[in-house]
This record gives sequence, C-alpha cells and structure tokens, in this order.
Amino acid sequence: MNLTQLRSLIAVAEAGSFTAAAEAIGVTQSGMSQALAGLEEALGVKLLVRQRHGVELTAFGERALDHARAALAQLEMIRQEAAEVRGEEIGSIRIAAFPSVFTTVLSPLLHRFRSLHPGIKVVALETDDVEVIAWLESGAVDLGVVLNPPEDSDAIPIGQDAWLGVLPMGHRFARRDMVSIAELAAEPFVLATGGCHVHARTLTEAVGLSLPDVRMEVRDWTSAIALVREGVGVGIVPESTLTEKRKGIRTVRLDPPLVRRFGLKKSPAHELSRASSLLIEMVKR
Repeated sequence: MNLTQLRSLIAVAEAGSFTAAAEAIGVTQSGMSQALAGLEEALGVKLLVRQRHGVELTAFGERALDHARAALAQLEMIRQEAAEVRGEEIGSIRIAAFPSVFTTVLSPLLHRFRSLHPGIKVVALETDDVEVIAWLESGAVDLGVVLNPPEDSDAIPIGQDAWLGVLPMGHRFARRDMVSIAELAAEPFVLATGGCHVHARTLTEAVGLSLPDVRMEVRDWTSAIALVREGVGVGIVPESTLTEKRKGIRTVRLDPPLVRRFGLKKSPAHELSRASSLLIEMVKR
C-alpha cells in the first residue's frame, strides 16, 4: 500500500471517473487503474465497481476511503510540523475574485506572497462579485476579494479604481476633461458588466437615471472599449481596465467622481488558517 494508491482512491471517489481523477492528481489513466488494481490485490477486497456512467465505491470502498483521507491528513500534518521545525511555512489558500481584480490589484499581491512563502499553494478562483460572497459564506474559499465593502466590514482595503467615461475620438465631449453621468447616459451607449453587479447601468440607476439607448451589451471591458473606438457609442469603465495605448478613444473623468473599492475578506464559515493569516498580514503591511 502506498501514497499513490491512496490518492488515487480519493480522487476516483471525488471525481466519479478514472479520466477526471487521473487529471486531478496528474497521472495517466492507465497508471491510476494499475494503482487501484494493486491496492485491491493487496487488500484482497473489491473497492470499486465500474458503472455505465462512471465508477462507484463498494461498501468496503467507502470505509477504506475514510481511512485513506485520514491517513493523508496525518501525513500532511507531519509535513507541516517538519516545515515548522525547518522554519518554513507551508499550506494552501483558496482565494476568489472577479476578473478585473485578478489582472490588476490581486496579481501583484499574489506574486509577492508566492515569493515570500513558496511552500504555500495559492489556488485562485475567478467568478463574479456576487458569487465571491456566496463562496465565502459557504466556506468554499478561504479568502475573497469583495466589491465596495461596507464601511463597518472586516474586509481589508486593497485598492480602489476610478470610473471613467470612454468616448470615440471625434465625439463632441472629447475635448472636455469632465462629463456628468447624465450627459453620458443620454448618448448611444456601449454597456459592459465585467462580471460584476456594479456597472454603468447600476451607476446610472443609483442617481435616478437610465440608459435609454444601449447599442451593445458585452461582458468584457476590452470588448466594450473596442466598440467605443469603432464609434458604436460611449461607455463607462473602470480605469484599471484601460491599457496605456488608448489610440482611437478619449477618456474623461466623471463629475462627480465615482470609484469602486476592493477589500480582502476571510470566510466566516471556518477559522483562519496559518497560510491565510500570513497573506492577510502581508496585505496589511
């Protein structure tokens, strides 16, 4: 009996198929089949039953699965304690955020953290801002970047991003430095959501306005900017989504200014791990 066999048993139980399980732990399907066949031979008991739509554990396989998970958990504790003796930090963090944060604020933070703690595995999960909160509440992730956290929130500020108006170069507002939301909302409009529930439509609704002439609606900020460049309409986008090369477009500040704020929040569903604590401490510094 060896670690590969135990990991294979756990992976098959969780994935429900040899193919998905093999991909999950980075081995070939034939290698996994051989490992499990060897485990069954060593035990002299059937662990798995192949079904039409996948693989199921036998009754004994279910009991063996519990022991396999416990064994790997104990081995992980040995690894962690040995790392502590060596003065190293190990562990893992699951962190969720929405797309535009990954490419701007979060990426340099995670890069720095990995350089400080190479033994800690960081799993970054991309989703929309509403699901980030749902994952935090359920404990599916350890940490998450939340959008516009309330002032009394325990979220740690990690940055903010100004909203800007984006115009085609020949637009009549292009020579101005500032434009109101009301003026932009009345124009033919290109709406981008960026995978967030806060975007140009919600910003205009918050001040009692609407977007009466939406010519195109897209998810991706880059696509919206390209459509503005082609003269389809105007738009409102976060400043961080704009590249340094802004040929064909003109950006203007909003009057009054608007920003979106980002906060790093821990899951309330379980205690903060040592690895997550280290990331939070780095962010606070």
